[in-house]
Amino acid sequence: MKTITPLILLLFWVAPHLVIGQNIDQNRLLTDLRTLSSDAMEGRAPMTDGGRLAREYIRERFESLGLGTQFPGYRQEFVLDASRGQEGLGVNILGFIPGSVSSKIILVIAHYDHLGKKGEVIYNGADDNASGTAALLEIAAYFSKNLPGHSFLFVATDAEEKGLLGARALVKDFPFPLEDIKAVVNMDMISRSDDRTLYAVGTRFYPQFRPYLEAAAGRSSIRLVLGNDGAPGEKDWSKASDHGPFHERNIPFVYFGVDDHKDYHQPTDTFENIQPAFYTAACELILDTLLAMDQKLPSE
Repeated sequence: MKTITPLILLLFWVAPHLVIGQNIDQNRLLTDLRTLSSDAMEGRAPMTDGGRLAREYIRERFESLGLGTQFPGYRQEFVLDASRGQEGLGVNILGFIPGSVSSKIILVIAHYDHLGKKGEVIYNGADDNASGTAALLEIAAYFSKNLPGHSFLFVATDAEEKGLLGARALVKDFPFPLEDIKAVVNMDMISRSDDRTLYAVGTRFYPQFRPYLEAAAGRSSIRLVLGNDGAPGEKDWSKASDHGPFHERNIPFVYFGVDDHKDYHQPTDTFENIQPAFYTAACELILDTLLAMDQKLPSE
């Protein structure tokens, strides 16, 4: 997906006691991550039994939360890229909460697919990206009980590992005018970091999000780095995951992720290797950012 750059544009750290309020249910978050990265899901590759189990798990959760949707059964189907030998259908899962004040949209996305199996070896993809998917479910649960001012669309995308295909299908068949999107927040690999660092990409292009990120960072027990969006001397992650097709349309985004680690795209990317305290803090920071976006982004 990406590689890290040594250049850090902006870094925040505060003492551990100055932390964000606890709005994330850690037990439920970790249960979802464990389930989505279990051997039963067989690595969640598109067009596999494991992938179908994963999306049914997500669909059932959206339904249980009372989320609406613009697609039958919460499923947005799309044709995989036959020109690249990818036959069949991919499936995005969409859940919707209408805004109490504005119909403008904050889009929250995370890809649920991973590499599947190679022979008999399962690539569980705990960090990549069961972590983002479990966070998506937990954030959707929060807003289902604390109704937002803006409309929120939650999308678990398929076939990211095959070339951001689910995100491209979402852009092509978006259920609202694209100009209604005020922000895209993408989560891809957020559950482990040996130096307790989470990265936020996008403020070089969309500086309106910087104050929200700075404020959330100031209340978090982990470090936040803004950058890696193509400034001179640094890597460019601005198209490295499912936010990319939106950025190509100049739709504002923030991408949250961690540095590649030794288990990236390896069968050792398992639940046992995630870092629960860091992961929970990362989810709290992301939720805090979303709350600020909801409160402060224009409603028209």
